[in-house]
Amino acid sequence: MNTPRREYTQAALDESSVDADAIRQFERWFSDAETAQLAAEPNAMTLATVTPDGLPTARIVLLKDVGPRGFAFFTDYRSQKGTDLARNPHAALVFWWSELERQVRVTGSVSRLPTAESEAYFRTRPLGSRLGAWSSHQSRPLPGRAPLEARFTEMQARYADGNVPLPPYWGGFLVKPDTIEFWQGRESRLHDRIRYVRTPDGSWTIERLSP
Repeated sequence: MNTPRREYTQAALDESSVDADAIRQFERWFSDAETAQLAAEPNAMTLATVTPDGLPTARIVLLKDVGPRGFAFFTDYRSQKGTDLARNPHAALVFWWSELERQVRVTGSVSRLPTAESEAYFRTRPLGSRLGAWSSHQSRPLPGRAPLEARFTEMQARYADGNVPLPPYWGGFLVKPDTIEFWQGRESRLHDRIRYVRTPDGSWTIERLSP
């Protein structure tokens, strides 16, 4: 490959300047990503899970909420990620904000959000997305696109009044972080890496990692 080599020169990251709380530090960086008006969605994140056979799988999903309890996203529980997490409730997340030369890595345990929260979020989704949740069995093989579109048309007729309920197989997951690593690109590949590790009392220890 002849991809030009890029030097990272925009910023630095130091233990003395980061927040003592990993979530607040993430919120600070996420706000920077939103303010920068990145071309890509700043809440796009890679979600990595493990299959029952021990094989890693990854895909892009959208972060929908973050706070002291963790990182929330929504999906079809019958999907591959849903079935992976049902068997092994641990995951890794990666955020990559190229324009800011920043990456965040998260690892932690995963649990389902309460149904009431999933219902509240589901009501905010566009009508087409709500109908789509009833039309698709995510990750199941299809013989072609026609059956999917026919199912969508069926759902449009069934819920013609726009009152689309939450499917029983659809909802949110919460990733409660055990570690959060903040990566800031630096010149000569001497990147800054600051990792937070959660302690038993819920606070965080902070350490610098070699690039």
